[in-house]
Amino acid sequence: MANKRIGVITPSLNTLVEPVTCELLQGLPDVTAHFSRVRVTEIALSGAASAQFATERMVEAARLLADAKVDAICWNGTSGGWLGREADQAICRAITAETGIPATSATLAIQEIFALSGVARYGLVTPYRAKVQEAIVGRYAEGGFACVAEAHLDLDDGHGYAGIAAETLSGMIRQVAEAKPQAITTMCTNIKGAPLAPAMEAETGVPLYDSISATLWKTLLLAGVDPRRVQGWGCLFQDVTTVV
Repeated sequence: MANKRIGVITPSLNTLVEPVTCELLQGLPDVTAHFSRVRVTEIALSGAASAQFATERMVEAARLLADAKVDAICWNGTSGGWLGREADQAICRAITAETGIPATSATLAIQEIFALSGVARYGLVTPYRAKVQEAIVGRYAEGGFACVAEAHLDLDDGHGYAGIAAETLSGMIRQVAEAKPQAITTMCTNIKGAPLAPAMEAETGVPLYDSISATLWKTLLLAGVDPRRVQGWGCLFQDVTTVV
């Protein structure tokens, strides 16, 4: 089996994408993750905050990953949630045009998973401020995905999101699960949602699609790796299938 390399573009304030991605890949010795960063210091809807996610910045980070001859590249941030999937589609097209390497993002991956799973009604859990949360709900509605329950912490310290306790996130998941959504997404790549999937799915009976997990799922597919090889991280990797 040939070794595969995946390239991951990470927000600079983020401290969880690298360790969680590497944990997810522990059972796949033939797959390695390689990281590049873009400067992101603020999660907000202002013009200055939105400019952090400019396509040219992502392409520059992707060029550095291309030097490592990675097989696929992902933007492992959720800015497309409030800026719109078109923003991420433009980023991915530009990355592939520049490097020749297939690319995806957290937002594109989550929405593809929803579509493949037949999810039209979902629950949303984030640490974000209310206006960012509202923007995400609106953008997802444009794609045909209705948020039937949401919980957010109204925090603006993006770096501090990594310190949110598992008990806090679990409580938010339980809260939105009461509305009986078809799936719940823990949307933010700087929160510890991925490790909660097995226990919360068993408790609530609702699939939990975390942003980091979803991004890896799609990036593995692009690299020609079967995501079902990822064991013990919830139903996403075992139940959501497409052609490898």
